[in-house]
Amino acid sequence: QVQLVESGGGLVQAGGSLRLSCAASGIMSRINTMGWYRQAPGRQREFVATISSGGNTNYADSVAGRSAITRDNAKNTVYLQMNSLKPEDTAVYYCAAKIILLGIPGEYDYWGQGTQVTVSS
Repeated sequence: QVQLVESGGGLVQAGGSLRLSCAASGIMSRINTMGWYRQAPGRQREFVATISSGGNTNYADSVAGRSAITRDNAKNTVYLQMNSLKPEDTAVYYCAAKIILLGIPGEYDYWGQGTQVTVSS
């Protein structure tokens, strides 16, 4: 069974930085795109950033220029470095991955449980 486990959330003052991590574990053949999404109270889950297996990245306009998504394929881990944090960045951050399972055709979407990021003003 595949699991995604996030870490690195917490409380930070506006202008500060955080680094989120998400490690995938289980019997996998390949991890394709990995990414981060967030959901603030009373709002829908929204895209933050994604990174392909080859390292191509995409960012939401709201975080572009002050965030960096990276991955370590050897560790099956994706990271999100967030700088110049704002109170509006407060949300639960979820890791997501498109994974091909060993011996099973097709690509499947997996989500982590989420990690809380709170930015105080």
